[in-house]
Amino acid sequence: MDRYAVLGHPIKHSLSPVIHTAFARQTGEALEYEAIELPVTSFETRVWQMFRDGYRGFNITAPFKQDAHDFADDLTERAKRARAVNTLVKQADGRILGDTTDGEGLVFDLETLLNWRIADRNVLILGAGGAVRGVLETLLSRNPANLVLANRTLAKAEELTDDFPEISPSAFDELSGRFDLVINGTSAGLSGNLPPLPDGLFTPDTHCYDMIYSKNETAFNRWAREQGAGQCADGLGMLVGQAAVSFELWRGVRPDTVPVLEQLRAELA
Repeated sequence: MDRYAVLGHPIKHSLSPVIHTAFARQTGEALEYEAIELPVTSFETRVWQMFRDGYRGFNITAPFKQDAHDFADDLTERAKRARAVNTLVKQADGRILGDTTDGEGLVFDLETLLNWRIADRNVLILGAGGAVRGVLETLLSRNPANLVLANRTLAKAEELTDDFPEISPSAFDELSGRFDLVINGTSAGLSGNLPPLPDGLFTPDTHCYDMIYSKNETAFNRWAREQGAGQCADGLGMLVGQAAVSFELWRGVRPDTVPVLEQLRAELA
């Protein structure tokens, strides 16, 4: 039976084993999937050993996405541009392919599951870390009218224009105007905090998306609603969507995300 795992630090609360086990049951694929916490300083050594021990692929989460990018023998174009990898695949020739499926998972949730438009919309994305870098390529491919990327420090937002010249960088406190779609990619919500945004960015037509997920409404989405945003969603659909793309890379079959997403919502509730 083929073996796969998600690697991170910390990792014990990951839903990936539940998701991929459900995908395997649904598609009839024979595999085992587990969550493995790695020390922050031993990524390359440990991953090489696990591939030698027979693992066929890995999902990668914080803080190892750039380590995985540097580790891979081959990279997809979107992984090259993102400079981050969330999926490693052992290919038939033994070489390791690195890909990033986060953007495809995000866009699938936005466009297909939520039925929110990206094309021709004014989009604001918050944060300039690895989570945001991994989704920019796919978001930009949907042709938003404008994509503003805001971060606490303007310099870090401006750094991303080297790889993504289409974006408009901004500091949080310099934001103004109204946006159709706002995506929170900061890590502040993991501790229940908010990025320091000015008031007045949202209208009843604004859709807000938090890339983290929670049993209860996230702090960002609660604040966005109080600011007047019309619709809010968290990142559970993105998590399941990106996992489905990884599963297809490994097994050659795309699972149905909807029943797995419904299962997770019920379990979280």
